[in-house]
Amino acid sequence: MGESNWTYLTSGLDAANTSRGVTAGVTPPSGGGTFLFGFNSRTTSAGVVGLAANQTNYGPLKNGAGNPTGGSIRMALQRGASAGPTNFAPFMFIGLQNAVPFGTVNDPAYLLGLSDADPHEIILRKGAPAGGLLPTAAGVLRRSTAQFIPGTWVHLRLDMIVNPNGDTVLKIFRNNLSAHAVTAPTWEAVPGMADFIDDALGINVNDGTSPYAGGFAGFGFETHDVSRRGFLDQVELFRQV
Repeated sequence: MGESNWTYLTSGLDAANTSRGVTAGVTPPSGGGTFLFGFNSRTTSAGVVGLAANQTNYGPLKNGAGNPTGGSIRMALQRGASAGPTNFAPFMFIGLQNAVPFGTVNDPAYLLGLSDADPHEIILRKGAPAGGLLPTAAGVLRRSTAQFIPGTWVHLRLDMIVNPNGDTVLKIFRNNLSAHAVTAPTWEAVPGMADFIDDALGINVNDGTSPYAGGFAGFGFETHDVSRRGFLDQVELFRQV
C-alpha cells in the first residue's frame, strides 16, 4: 500500500507538533527494507496522529455484498528510544466507527499497541485513539504478560471477526522476530491475551457499547511530551469476506 492509500484522521496533532513520514534513519525489524514509517513529537502538546486506509471496501471495511465486515491488520511496532520512557505509544486500530466524511481520533475502535509504560507491554483496548494506551486506561481488554524495553520491534496481528449473530471476536497474535523475518511471519498466540468476544448482548464489555463491525483500519501514535518516537513497518490489511 502506498502513501495515497492512507488518509489522516481528523482532530489529530499537526506536523508542527508531531513529525510523521517515511524515513531511512532507523534500524528496521528483521527482514525489513531500507525505509519505515515514523513519528517524532516536536512539542509537549498532547494528542494523537492517526492514518486510516481509504481504499474501496477498506475505508470503511465492507464485504462483497457491501455490508460492514471484519478484517485483519498486521504490522511491526516499536516504541523508539526517546527523551523519556513514558508519555507515548504507537498502535494499530481496526473497526474505527467513522464520522462523516471520515474518521477522527475521537471515534471508538479496537486498538492494539505498545503500552505507555516502562517497561511496556502489548495492550488491547476498546475506545477512541485519543484515549491512549495507558495500562490503566478505560476499555483495556487484554494485557500481555511479556514486557519490552524501548527500541524493541514487536510484530503483531489483530483479527476482528464479525459473526452473523452480532458478536465480534478479537484475536491477537505475535511473530517472533528473532526466529522469523517480518516478511515471513509465523503467528503465535500472545500469553495473557486470549481471544476476546465482544458479545452482542453487551456482557463482556460493561460500558454500554455494542460490538463494532466495519469501520476504518490503520495505525497511529499517541504522545504527551517532546521527543517521543514511534516506528512501524510491514503494514498489511485484509478484510473479512
